Amino acid sequence: MRYLSTRGASPALAFDEVLLTGLARDGGLFLPESWPQLDLAALAGLDYPALAARVMLPFLGGRIGEADFTRLVEESYAGFSHKAVTPLKQIDSRTWLMELFHGPTLAFKDVALQLLGRLYDHVLAKRGQRITIVGATSGDTGSAAIEACRDRPAIDIFILHPEGRTSEVQRRQMTTVMSPNVRNIAIRGSFDDCQDLVKGLFADPSFRDEMHLGAVNSINWGRIMAQIVYYVAAGLALGAPRRRIAFAVPTGNFGNVYAGYAARAMGLPVEKFIVGSNSNDILTRFIQSGVMKMGAVHPTLSPSMDIQVSSNAERVLFDLCDRDPARLVRAMQQFRQSGEITLDPAQHKQLSDLFAGHRLDDEQTLAAMKGLYKETGELIDPHSAIGLAAARAVKLDPDIAIVALGTAHPAKFPDAVEKATGIRPPLPPALADLYERPERFTVLANDSAALKAHIRGQVAAGRAA
Repeated sequence: MRYLSTRGASPALAFDEVLLTGLARDGGLFLPESWPQLDLAALAGLDYPALAARVMLPFLGGRIGEADFTRLVEESYAGFSHKAVTPLKQIDSRTWLMELFHGPTLAFKDVALQLLGRLYDHVLAKRGQRITIVGATSGDTGSAAIEACRDRPAIDIFILHPEGRTSEVQRRQMTTVMSPNVRNIAIRGSFDDCQDLVKGLFADPSFRDEMHLGAVNSINWGRIMAQIVYYVAAGLALGAPRRRIAFAVPTGNFGNVYAGYAARAMGLPVEKFIVGSNSNDILTRFIQSGVMKMGAVHPTLSPSMDIQVSSNAERVLFDLCDRDPARLVRAMQQFRQSGEITLDPAQHKQLSDLFAGHRLDDEQTLAAMKGLYKETGELIDPHSAIGLAAARAVKLDPDIAIVALGTAHPAKFPDAVEKATGIRPPLPPALADLYERPERFTVLANDSAALKAHIRGQVAAGRAA
């Protein structure tokens, strides 16, 4: 198994090389040369760790032994609070909520990042190397990445978050971790600014090599690979391939829903992917109109989706360009220069045949949260509410089962939940003292030179200690 860059100017790499490289050196995103195919009948009935190992093993190309990988997978999910890891909860006759928030930081990012941290440890130990991970977060990636990488001897980790634009729980889950290899940086700007800074570091070859940079955002193929599994798990639980299935996914950076797209490419029969957006609705507009047009980032009750540049859309655009890197590069250059990409009619049809989009503003999000509570007694966070509302809004054949992805525990967004329902969800016991824990983070301007100097200084000081 080899991996290609969407932009075509980087050499094909093996899995462990892609894991450590993150973003391709030509600025593109890695994809497998071809998709391994699922034997759904052979996978039916497996528990989640066994299923995960079977689904992901072909992507490794023999670079990690099967026994070692199986052990890493089992360790990754042993600490989840639900034995099913990603359980399904029926909401009505055709709609299910897949709870992806039973990991240590109460968000779907744990499903991939608990494994990614262990993969880094394993590969770095074999190579005798260290790595400096730099990631951007709109709220959940950061805490999940920090939890996965804290106290690991071969890793320094720096997480950038937009100052004042996460929930307090999200921020504190990052900034109260006092492990010496963990550094949090609040950037004066939006998530898109944070993401651009990270991409800029990777685009600087000398800094990238000097710091041995690695990525934890969903630009890293390892993240996508691990997220494919829960789509397969949901499909099998609901009777695939005999039963027709669709997925509704609240998304900002397109990584979560792209993992479902990858599962479909591997043979999971999926009728439709429904993308739920908040007021930052670049993806819904793109699906509906065929025009991807960047706008200003608006703070909302669902801050993890406050994004206007969806990095993983490039992977779908690559397919829409018939996997022609030259066409893809022209499209991305146009987007950077003008803030807009326009699909041709054939490309738009291909996109809209598989994807639907639905947008909710904050008031509609609160109404969806309140409605579910009145209907079922279930509390739901604002991101998951957008996914569930999108599942119900988009009209599909009545025999299609729809799985809405529950991406975060309601306790991560207590203010929004209380505003919608009058009930303030308590934090689980392991996080009960979160508001009393001391915080540690650095505030920086949206400035690449300042960020590089900070990272250099912190890494040097840490290694000298």
